[in-house]
Amino acid sequence: MAIEKILKDDASEEKGERARMASFVGAIAITDLVKTTLGPKGMDKILQSTGRGHEVTVTNDGATILKSLHIDNPAAKVLIDISKVQDDEVGDGTTSVVVLAGELLREAEKLVAAKIHPVTIISGYRMASECARNALLQRVVDNKENAEKFKSDLMKIARTTLSSKILSQDKEHFAQLAVDAVMRLKGSTNLEAIQIIKKPGGSLKDSFLDEGFILDKKIGLGQPKRIENAKILVANTAMDTDKVKIYGARVRVDSMSKVAEIEGAEKEKMREKVKKIMAHGINCFVNRQLIYNFPEELFADASILAIEHADFDGIERLALVTGGEIASTFDNPESVKLGHCKLIEEIMIGEDKLIHFSGVEMGQACTVVLRGASHHVLDEAERSLHDALCVLSQTVNDTRVLLGGGWPEMVMAKEVDELARKTPGKKSHAIEAFSRALVAIPTIIADNAGLDSADLVAQLRAEHHKEGCNAGIDVISGSVGDMAELGIAESFKVKQAVLLSATEAAEMILRVDEIITCAPRKREDRM
Repeated sequence: MAIEKILKDDASEEKGERARMASFVGAIAITDLVKTTLGPKGMDKILQSTGRGHEVTVTNDGATILKSLHIDNPAAKVLIDISKVQDDEVGDGTTSVVVLAGELLREAEKLVAAKIHPVTIISGYRMASECARNALLQRVVDNKENAEKFKSDLMKIARTTLSSKILSQDKEHFAQLAVDAVMRLKGSTNLEAIQIIKKPGGSLKDSFLDEGFILDKKIGLGQPKRIENAKILVANTAMDTDKVKIYGARVRVDSMSKVAEIEGAEKEKMREKVKKIMAHGINCFVNRQLIYNFPEELFADASILAIEHADFDGIERLALVTGGEIASTFDNPESVKLGHCKLIEEIMIGEDKLIHFSGVEMGQACTVVLRGASHHVLDEAERSLHDALCVLSQTVNDTRVLLGGGWPEMVMAKEVDELARKTPGKKSHAIEAFSRALVAIPTIIADNAGLDSADLVAQLRAEHHKEGCNAGIDVISGSVGDMAELGIAESFKVKQAVLLSATEAAEMILRVDEIITCAPRKREDRM
């Protein structure tokens, strides 16, 4: 007797070999897609959206590329997720984490073909990742006691992070800029206090760091252009009710003078509201909504600077850095927290006028103004700088630093190899495979630079068998170089996150032996 089908008609399932095959193929395809962006000579991708306006994004950032892809393969989705988490958690290493997970799966595919059970592979991978992490822990450098050395570590990390991005030509300038911005945060990882403003025009070299806060607005007519020792009320309230709104208002009157009376009453209400606001003893009023001409006039007469329509992001950040709170009712002034800053003035950047708040309450606030040829360049520059800022702010908290340029991978691979030799049974094959996957990262960095990766990685491996070796791939001269001399450094936290996330993602995909795809929902015919 035939077994009835359990699943619906259009649902599909793949079992055993086929399911595993589908996961491997999906994950490896994603890896091959982003691996050309790895390293200082990695190339960029152009992503074109299918939405309105066919927006174009040019980027080198693994997380951004993967976020924009619409993918059906479930295993590929797992890899996209880990790159997103890596981006939120530490900001950099988004490509490395996907590449490492993909390489682990590529190796696992060979092992599964050699009749080694996935659970055996997983326990081997687990041992190997522990061993690799310990190998890094033994070789970390921690300079948190010595401020000078630590600052130079931060500069090295910033240069290394930026060297694979669009900012690599001006990496000195931007590394300095990022380190200054992060040092101001004094150990907090809240990047809200660092505002990034993008203004097309000029070149990337013209970008600068400005202490304080810049609001992308103009100062209204007849209002003071410069205020010292400002008391700022940040509000989100309607200041446009002094005229009778025509739409939807039905007022029956028997003469025009009655309409005038109603308008007069509206104006009085507005005047009352403005008086209440002035009672706070302020000299700057920032509102998220419109301010009509009448209240603006009243503010100008009282020589209060009124800024309207400051976008939400702007006023939230302004309230944060000036130490105020966003108010929407003004009946009891004593309960409202005002913001304070030393000086408000108008500045020009390129063709645009902006308002500059300096000497703000929250000393760590600062603004990075990016200049560049076009919006695409600016967007990519912002992503690159954001990566650098994330990594640096994490490093300030966890001050352990490693060398870069494929050095950590070789150190880990060497230790993992030793472990494989000592481990009996089939696990040793998995451990050895883990070490091969680690070596794939320096191999890809060399390949992307058009170098002979087989030769270079062999040289590297030989170098690493000497004690206390600092060798890594120097992509610029195309040979094996001393990473400590070249000043190529990476944050331990990033490397650790890459290692652990990639191993866990690979494990998760390896455990799959069946993929069930639900039947698509049918549209009912509404005829």
